[in-house]
Amino acid sequence: MPAESLLSGFSSAGPKSGVVLIGGALLAMWVLELADLLLLGGALDAYGIRPRSVDGLEGIVLSPFLHGGLAHLANNSVPFVVFGLLVFLNGLRNFVVTTLLSLFVGGLGVWLVGAPNTVHIGASGVVFGYLGYLLLRGYFSRSVGAILLSLLLVVLYGGALWGLLPIQTGVSWTAHLFGFLGGGLSAYLLRRR
Repeated sequence: MPAESLLSGFSSAGPKSGVVLIGGALLAMWVLELADLLLLGGALDAYGIRPRSVDGLEGIVLSPFLHGGLAHLANNSVPFVVFGLLVFLNGLRNFVVTTLLSLFVGGLGVWLVGAPNTVHIGASGVVFGYLGYLLLRGYFSRSVGAILLSLLLVVLYGGALWGLLPIQTGVSWTAHLFGFLGGGLSAYLLRRR
């Protein structure tokens, strides 16, 4: 059964709804990070994804809301909002599917192949999922507008694609790669036939 029919219960929502939804998620990230830094001494970071640990599975859902400091969160905030809103402009259904696939494919990929004895936190897996959706949507939908947006994003954010490779210490390239694949899967499933 195609994703379109599975999610037909979701209605379209206007851009204001996207701002509220994405802004609310971002606010939750900032509140949690400030509480973690000021009150908990970074203890929340332990709830990230811990590869191949049963306890680490909860991190699949929790890790996008946890960050390794304000700089880490600030680096994820702008692309989370920009890419999230661009995905949301394709409809609430597309936004929900892309967010969930990026979250679960990204998180499960990290859990399966991430380095042992590590903890992965941050929203970058979801951010790369949004980017994957936006870049591959043009290819799968064959829409002129989507193709032009894909090309514009390659020009503006193409350098971010280096984050898909294991070239920077301390950066979860596995979250980036599997989040991107989740977003690409979303673009494929939500393509217009």
